[in-house]
Amino acid sequence: MTDKKTFEPCDLVIYGALGDLSKRKLIISLYRLEKASFIEPDTRIIGVDRHDMGTPEFIETACKSLQAFLTDDLEDIVWERFSARLSYLKIDLTQADQYRQLNTVIDQKSRIMVNYFAVSPFLFKSICQGLSASGILTENSRMVMEKPIGHDLKSSREINNEVASVFSEKQVYRIDHYLGKETVLNLLALRFANSIFTTNWNHNTIDHIQITVAEEVGIEGRWDYFDKTGQLRDMLQNHLLQILTFIAMEPPANLEAENIHSEKIKVLKALRPITASNVEEKTVRGQYTAGYIKGCAVPGYLEEAGANTESTTESFVALRVDIDNWRWAGVPFYLRTGKRLTGKRTEIVVYFKQLPHNIFKDSFRELPPNKLIIHLQPNEGVEIEILNKIPGIDEHIKLKKTKLDLSFSDAFKKNRIFGGYEKLVLEAMRGNPTLFLSREETEQAWTWIDSIQNAWNHYKDTPKPYPAGTWGPVASVALLARDGRAWEE
Repeated sequence: MTDKKTFEPCDLVIYGALGDLSKRKLIISLYRLEKASFIEPDTRIIGVDRHDMGTPEFIETACKSLQAFLTDDLEDIVWERFSARLSYLKIDLTQADQYRQLNTVIDQKSRIMVNYFAVSPFLFKSICQGLSASGILTENSRMVMEKPIGHDLKSSREINNEVASVFSEKQVYRIDHYLGKETVLNLLALRFANSIFTTNWNHNTIDHIQITVAEEVGIEGRWDYFDKTGQLRDMLQNHLLQILTFIAMEPPANLEAENIHSEKIKVLKALRPITASNVEEKTVRGQYTAGYIKGCAVPGYLEEAGANTESTTESFVALRVDIDNWRWAGVPFYLRTGKRLTGKRTEIVVYFKQLPHNIFKDSFRELPPNKLIIHLQPNEGVEIEILNKIPGIDEHIKLKKTKLDLSFSDAFKKNRIFGGYEKLVLEAMRGNPTLFLSREETEQAWTWIDSIQNAWNHYKDTPKPYPAGTWGPVASVALLARDGRAWEE
């Protein structure tokens, strides 16, 4: 990973600078990087959008975004420094001739041009064509693209082909903000820097692994987008599969991007296909109905504003995933993600195998397994659940489950925990592709996901209802119960 040191300054051009992503994520992340003095002094931030305004109005808009979405106070000295970097260009992204305006503000001799596509993918082609027509790009220019990169393999290839007509693969940075989270990155350290895990990270000692990405929120006004996508393609195709690859990958030769990408692709290729022949026993789809979140009544999916009451789009999905290689033979991965669940939680739970012989029957009829619990949100950190003797001088040794808490906030009190976007925006400006997705990764993931979607379509499978505020359909409990296991609650 890249250390804090001098890097080349850049011209960061944000297309869709007045959109939701820019206001809620990018401006906030860039301000925090400014506050931490991670941005090169000569780096500039250029907002591009179709709205008629000048730089002063754009700076005022950025200030309002910070006041609305920043969780800490806006500091005058930091804001003065940050706002001095900002400028704005009015460009209709569908008009190729308007991109020539960039030539008046971009300084390729002094700075590297980093193009951040914070817009819907249907505009990627227009932006690429406009940049190409302007003649402003060099071999050092970069582009950053957000998910979704297509809604299936075919559309993903179309988007990647459009981008590849202008940018080489080494210039492209595909973001999945989960890969910027400290706890995801810490998986590399846990697995490959600690012999206690390195030598026990396989089918010999691990019983199964659970990955949960739970959301309290519903559709939040995104009905039209979400209903065409669904939870499988919106969350599982990228976030959960990326977490899975970090858990399951073999040790890379080093931390160079090419080697990490190569090992992740091997995992994706080893995923056992879920098809029409096994989809009913391997997957569960759900759709939330009216219920309660933290004591407040919330509507069901089909009752949300603008809803199509005939929709069969899933808001919840659970899978049993098998990886067909030596390391993970016989070790199931259980993945689940959904909206309007009991709480907001993203975590990985690694269940180690139970000991075959129990000499502490006074405490447990069967010894419970040790667990490694990795919290990604809301609080990042790591816990190890073990059995300890309860202090005392009783006749029998009594055991109790206890947790070794390796919380980041406690262990690294002097170190600030940065968010995923902050880390990834910084790495894009620095030109470090390690934490971004390669084209082959994206397309391999879509190949596997398309098989599931096609199997659902084949059976005309409808999602099972679950009340908002619960952990999903009862069938998701049965998914693990059939194997003699249960979800971590």
